[in-house]
Amino acid sequence: MMKAFALVIGLATATAAVAQDYESYSYAGSFEDATFGVESAIVNKGLVIDYTSHVGEMLNRTKEDVGGNETLFTAADIFIFCSARLSREVMEADPMNIAFCPYGVFVAERDGEVTVGYRTYPDGPMQKVQALLDEIAREAVGQ
Repeated sequence: MMKAFALVIGLATATAAVAQDYESYSYAGSFEDATFGVESAIVNKGLVIDYTSHVGEMLNRTKEDVGGNETLFTAADIFIFCSARLSREVMEADPMNIAFCPYGVFVAERDGEVTVGYRTYPDGPMQKVQALLDEIAREAVGQ
């Protein structure tokens, strides 16, 4: 019984790890230009940015308070948004796809390198969302 329980926990952990994968693209310009590119790409798809999370600022501001030793990012933002049409489609396929909403595209600068990316999603209906995020990220970096 314990072996079966351990196997189930192991599989659940492996599945959770897969859900945390990401795709990213290098950007040859500045952080500011990359954020403008992401904002423009989202708006060009007819979507509205609900929130911009300034993760880099938060990490830098709280570094000493939480015992951090290094600056993780020069700058990092995550643009949070949703697509009513696409969200309805994937949630009609499986209502529990609500777990993946809203969607986000990040821009991060570290050691002079700017990266644009997004979290990847499981096979099935959520691949339509991943395709949208990939289009946005590629447009932002000029691909």
